[in-house]
Amino acid sequence: MAEPVTVARPYAEAAFKIACQAEKLSAWSDLLANLNAVVNDTRVLSCIRDPNVQGQDLQNFVLSVLGDTLENDLRRFVEVLIQNHRLELMPHIRVQFENLRRQHEGELEVKIISALPISAEQIQLLVAQLETKYRHKVTVQVETDSTLIGGVKIVVGDKVIDATVRGKLDALATALTH
Repeated sequence: MAEPVTVARPYAEAAFKIACQAEKLSAWSDLLANLNAVVNDTRVLSCIRDPNVQGQDLQNFVLSVLGDTLENDLRRFVEVLIQNHRLELMPHIRVQFENLRRQHEGELEVKIISALPISAEQIQLLVAQLETKYRHKVTVQVETDSTLIGGVKIVVGDKVIDATVRGKLDALATALTH
């Protein structure tokens, strides 16, 4: 069975293409955020997963929650997700759409995970180096994970730069066992 991220990708790309053509990236971003909030509600999620709830009933319910002001393209997108039983993929679709939007706007989101808290100066230095390397404006999210023992792990999209002690120990263990 395919990973949810893989199944969600064509929907995110289609939404992004439609949003770009209509020059409504912001409106689509807002809709996907709202739809994601609706889908993540436990009561709505139970309706989505309930085989006794008919597709048309679910569609009417979700569209009524989102409001009557939806434009046709946005409404059709929601309908396609419901008809194809892909509404549960909304969190993945939204993340991928936002990544495409940021990339389109010349922005790159980076996650820095460090074993210990890092200073603002260190973050600025890393951001400057990443902006030079990727030639994009970088927005950064910093996390601390003590299991890394030392060093940092930098996640850029689906690329991981692992400069952690834990990563080096794991690589050494793999090398020794093979």
